[in-house]
Amino acid sequence: GKQFLIVGIKNKATYSVARVAIRARCHYANKKWLGGMLTNFPTIETRLHKFRDLRTEQKTGGLNRLPKRDATMLKKQLSRLQTYLGRIKYMTRLLDIVIIVDQQEEYTTF
Repeated sequence: GKQFLIVGIKNKATYSVARVAIRARCHYANKKWLGGMLTNFPTIETRLHKFRDLRTEQKTGGLNRLPKRDATMLKKQLSRLQTYLGRIKYMTRLLDIVIIVDQQEEYTTF
């Protein structure tokens, strides 16, 4: 019943983080860490509601009934929200556990 978040932003960790998080059915962040994701959850929750509403509008065809300019702006906003919030879209409450993956590259000189 606990909610996990796996974070891996570095290039070498993004694919592994996504694969493991999908298998474990937990939230993950592999594109960008949004500031306040843990400390300012009410704001993140508001953005998640907006994201879900826009996705519902898109699926039902509601965006097609709008003027072209408004529809384009909302599609662009939806795309941006998908990039940043798509992996945590089902997060309903503050997380219990956060796992941070950071692969440090080691260089040796001879």
